[in-house]
Amino acid sequence: MQERLTGIGEALLDKAHRLGVDAEVFLLHNRELMIEVVEGQVDTLKEAEEMGLGLRVIKGNRLGFAFTSDLSPKALEEVWDAAVSICSYTASDHYLSLPSGPVKYPSLIVYDPVIAHTSIEEKIELARQAERASRQHDSRITVIERAGYEDSEFHSLILNTRGICAYAQGNYCGTYVFAVAEEDEDAQTGFSISIKQKLADLDPLAVGQEAAHNAVRSLHARRAPSGRIPCIMEPYVVTRFLGIIAQMVDAEAVQKGKSLFKGRIGQKVGAECISLTDDGTYPGGVSSFPFDSEGVPCQRTELIRDGHLVGYLYDTYTANRDHTRSTGNGQRSSFRGLPSVGSTNFMIEPGTRSLNQLMDDIPYGFYITEVMGMHTANPISGEFSVGAAGLLIEKGQLTKPVRGVTIAGNIMQLLEQVEAVGNDMRFFGGRGAPSLRIRYLSLSGE
Repeated sequence: MQERLTGIGEALLDKAHRLGVDAEVFLLHNRELMIEVVEGQVDTLKEAEEMGLGLRVIKGNRLGFAFTSDLSPKALEEVWDAAVSICSYTASDHYLSLPSGPVKYPSLIVYDPVIAHTSIEEKIELARQAERASRQHDSRITVIERAGYEDSEFHSLILNTRGICAYAQGNYCGTYVFAVAEEDEDAQTGFSISIKQKLADLDPLAVGQEAAHNAVRSLHARRAPSGRIPCIMEPYVVTRFLGIIAQMVDAEAVQKGKSLFKGRIGQKVGAECISLTDDGTYPGGVSSFPFDSEGVPCQRTELIRDGHLVGYLYDTYTANRDHTRSTGNGQRSSFRGLPSVGSTNFMIEPGTRSLNQLMDDIPYGFYITEVMGMHTANPISGEFSVGAAGLLIEKGQLTKPVRGVTIAGNIMQLLEQVEAVGNDMRFFGGRGAPSLRIRYLSLSGE
């Protein structure tokens, strides 16, 4: 695969060198598998494979871009002509450039051959195991809405006229379950998902059991009284808020004045127990890779250290605007788009306290297990008002389930109100976090 992709890329670069044009070739081969089972029988099995090329050209400080999934010589000629032609219609921008090489990339294990060599039937059985584990966990589990297995394998090659030559292959796999629990005419849902870089680390039994546990613990949920009360966010909920914070440390958003963190480098933006990093080299991380989508080496980037903002995430273009260097965060979802700033393994560093230690001195509080409507949170102002569900904390113990309430506040204030950080670090895709104990949040209920 590497030889084929390299041959295609070099043919375009040769043309760029002859014409004195800066060019970048991004080639991607991707294969995805998705399996879902219903009562042990395969309900859905989808396998998709795609290969394509994105060509970025910079001519006279003007950008041209075109892509194709047809890698024939004629199609490559057409994509070249299209990219060069587009340069005539785009505005001149002296911040445009391609990263320079050659560079040394970190040595990472991001490909597990076991995933590729495991049969379809064995992967189906992993989905079945997750479904069975969920049903067997509790008699009140009456329906499994979805139970499945999925994996993805990709080969990425980036070549440019500035000396970048980067190739790597990676893969990951996952299982998930959405379960329904019923009792006394009440029905509640619960889900669990696990995505791992290695098949051996996947535990479908634990996924099924957790989905069932999450559904059962929500039965007979009621609204809670309004007030400002101590809260604990479980890791999944924290990662939902990290999605908003990732936009706030995006250098493009900062430069456009669309981030609450604009102009705050060196300032206190959270409690001293909060440290936030983005690490594209994190061992076992599903977003770990030797390089980003521009061929810049991935790295560990500190963003918040001991509550103080210390950095932003950059791709090459935004780094040029701030006269700094890329943090290896140029990302793109496919060959069809240009790179832009994106996170990799984006995480709050874990603390030392267990969940019981976080709760044991709270006389009355709220343990948040789910939030709804996070897309309405505003990364510019930091304001949020979202639906929430969870359990009451009474005398340091989890008690009654709660639904139909709203939590509201400001993300900056939320970070400042963190009293303690748990040791129960978990990743959900490319975002990871432990439980957080919040001094108080405004809860709107009864």
